[in-house]
Amino acid sequence: MKKLGFGLMRLPQLDPANAASVDVEQVKKMVDRFIEKGFTYFDTAWMYAGFASENVAKEALVDRYPRDSFTLATKLHAGFFDSPEDCDKVFQEQLKKTGAGFFDYYLLHGVDSENLSKYEKYGCFRWLLEKKEQGLVKHIGFSYHGDAECLDGILTKHPEMEFVQLQINYLDWESEWIQSRRNHEVCVRHDKPIIVMEPVKGGSLACVPAEAEKLFRAAAPDRSIPSWAIRFAASLPNVMVVLSGMSSMEQMEDNLSYMDEFIPLSEEEQKLCFRAGGIINAQIAVPCTGCSYCTEGCPVHIAIPQYFSLYNEIMREDMEQKGWTVSFSNYDALAQTHGKASECIACGQCEGICPQRLPIIEHLKSVSAKFDH
Repeated sequence: MKKLGFGLMRLPQLDPANAASVDVEQVKKMVDRFIEKGFTYFDTAWMYAGFASENVAKEALVDRYPRDSFTLATKLHAGFFDSPEDCDKVFQEQLKKTGAGFFDYYLLHGVDSENLSKYEKYGCFRWLLEKKEQGLVKHIGFSYHGDAECLDGILTKHPEMEFVQLQINYLDWESEWIQSRRNHEVCVRHDKPIIVMEPVKGGSLACVPAEAEKLFRAAAPDRSIPSWAIRFAASLPNVMVVLSGMSSMEQMEDNLSYMDEFIPLSEEEQKLCFRAGGIINAQIAVPCTGCSYCTEGCPVHIAIPQYFSLYNEIMREDMEQKGWTVSFSNYDALAQTHGKASECIACGQCEGICPQRLPIIEHLKSVSAKFDH
């Protein structure tokens, strides 16, 4: 299969304040274009797009195309079951929501050293294998957000897992928390195909600091900035698919332009990505990918990823010269429909589910210090 996958998490929205308000008609056009160009891999999950993503997959994809013309992946997250019976309930509801009949790829979602015990306690690895034996799943695996040592242990204990989904991008390649390189190396040693998530790190690698952009433009003036990130991931050994959470036709057309006839990065181009990564890392205050896992259970309805994005923008500004930036107005507008950063009650649910392991409560204090007056 072609190496670009359509991630159905960051879909176009009709109302930015409502994650479930997906612009389905636009998604249909994007699905049509994606399939027209010969791409087949679609990735969704139980809670994506305010729990609406699987329904959108049915309406935009499953109901409109022959079942053998595409591959569909979805996932079971540890936050939504407390018994083997719960796992079955979620799975059956996913079959109903998608109308897919079966899943080409099914993943235990967001496995790490902290929630691994829950997946083991309820026999989820065996449960997943049974779904494959029943013909309800073709390929079984898991997405992973932990360290390389734990990953090696899982693959040693569960060789039946056929693939792993990893966060890989040139910014996180040597990250102590994400461990993109080390986790990639573990999968290669175990000869497991890799599906890449967050290749553009929630959009962080689509709009880079001027100094980093200058490096890329000097090397290839006509290439888009995001193309470097996606091609970096797709060029790595064992990578089967690189997921891109495309939220507009413009983003899709850009991705298709260089992934249709994919050319791997050269060694020099890879080194250029690492140089740019050093520049970018030095300027990111909060390395949030905007996955929004943290927002669904927030009792105060704080727009955490959006606030972090605005905070990152303002921290890159020269505030001594500007004194004001549009980020302040954008924050005030968001605060009309969401809790302010200062209203965080420090319950910790957001930190418990954050794949990046961010100290969200402390970061919100920093956001509040900048924006709440």
